Amino acid sequence: MSLIKLTIKGISYSQTQSGAYALVLSEMEGTRTLPIIIGAFEAQSIAIALEKEIRPPRPLTHDLFKTFSERFDIQVKQVIIHKLVDGIFFSSLICEKDGVEEIIDTRTSDAIAIAVRFQAPIYTYENILDKAGIYLKIEEEIAIKENLDPEAVEVTLEEKPSGSRFSSFSLKELHEKLNEAVSNEDYELAAKIRDEISKRS
Repeated sequence: MSLIKLTIKGISYSQTQSGAYALVLSEMEGTRTLPIIIGAFEAQSIAIALEKEIRPPRPLTHDLFKTFSERFDIQVKQVIIHKLVDGIFFSSLICEKDGVEEIIDTRTSDAIAIAVRFQAPIYTYENILDKAGIYLKIEEEIAIKENLDPEAVEVTLEEKPSGSRFSSFSLKELHEKLNEAVSNEDYELAAKIRDEISKRS
């Protein structure tokens, strides 16, 4: 059975499960998307790995996994989402050390958080896309691109009242506040400051 390569389209709040997020994967050569419900920690970890501006001062669990793997010369070659049972996705990390390949069972959310850090490709099978894939209409595709683009993934873990309280700060002050928020590991605040900076770019 041939593998289908996927890419991360984005992350949004889950409409079906409170406190959870929907990770949206899209087939590289097609129009189907694969929505996967993940927890807040994993959503934050994936979002931080996708971000260019926000870097935590201390490593998250998935960062630690990457550092550990690299120190012991273990490479993550790819992730395969290989099974879907009762709405639960099952995945494997394909790793390699000294030319020997190992397959490690993992939760899909963890697998993708690790894949992003290793820049490893993500694959699934046709039968899984047939079961869980969603064909998007053009207007839905546009909405996902606007709301779920990896460059604009929100790192926030809960809804906050809208409206920027940073509009009175200069760009220099905003960058200083962004660095301070990241140093304090306040990623919710950092994401909001980053959004204000992006608006002015």
